[in-house]
Amino acid sequence: MKNSSLVLAAFLLVMGHISAQKKLVWFDTGIKAQVGASGLLNKNFVDSEEFDYTIGLTSGFGVGGRIGINKDYSGLSLEGMYVKGKQEMKPADGSALSYDWQSIDAYALFRNSKNLGYFEIGPKAQFLSKLNKTVGATETDITSSFNKMNFAGVIGFGANLIGNDGAFSGLLGLRFEYGFTDIVGKDFRTSATSPIGDPLLDYKSTNPWFAGLVFELNWGIGYFGVAQCGARSKFIMF
Repeated sequence: MKNSSLVLAAFLLVMGHISAQKKLVWFDTGIKAQVGASGLLNKNFVDSEEFDYTIGLTSGFGVGGRIGINKDYSGLSLEGMYVKGKQEMKPADGSALSYDWQSIDAYALFRNSKNLGYFEIGPKAQFLSKLNKTVGATETDITSSFNKMNFAGVIGFGANLIGNDGAFSGLLGLRFEYGFTDIVGKDFRTSATSPIGDPLLDYKSTNPWFAGLVFELNWGIGYFGVAQCGARSKFIMF
């Protein structure tokens, strides 16, 4: 009975210390994966009768991690993802045509998390590492014809599946990305030099996009807190 009383007293002391702290800013980290549809949008291909663009909803996926810097329910989510994407098209002659790429994507997203859900929006920088063009059975590395850095806008939303506090959570959501910049290098933007190919007499930009599911597992790291009495702030682990 005496030991139980000591344990209860220690627990109440710890809880009282935590409640006496005011959170200034708190941090979390996590791992994530995404899968969905990806592609390269070029209006010439969409409008052309020489290509079947309806098969363009090809798969893309990515894996990576994130660090969150938060104040109450809002914060900045910094993410890094290893991404693979693919665009398939079918020319009128029946041959196979596809573009496959790999990149490291860096995100800086504003995120608001409340009522067991979240909303995020912000920019993404894509660092292209490889892009291959495959015609039939012939694969060609055409990375040098594309910009190594490209920018996109990102918007997403989702809900908590596991947990509902800063200590641990699992989230499932939807994410949509669209490239604002032409992925083709400026020296390759004519019908004679473009790695995308015909029909490009009236040149149109080529913009990468993604739409799909995102799953996260997040862990709270800790927070900077200050005692209600006005003491100096300090970092406190969750």
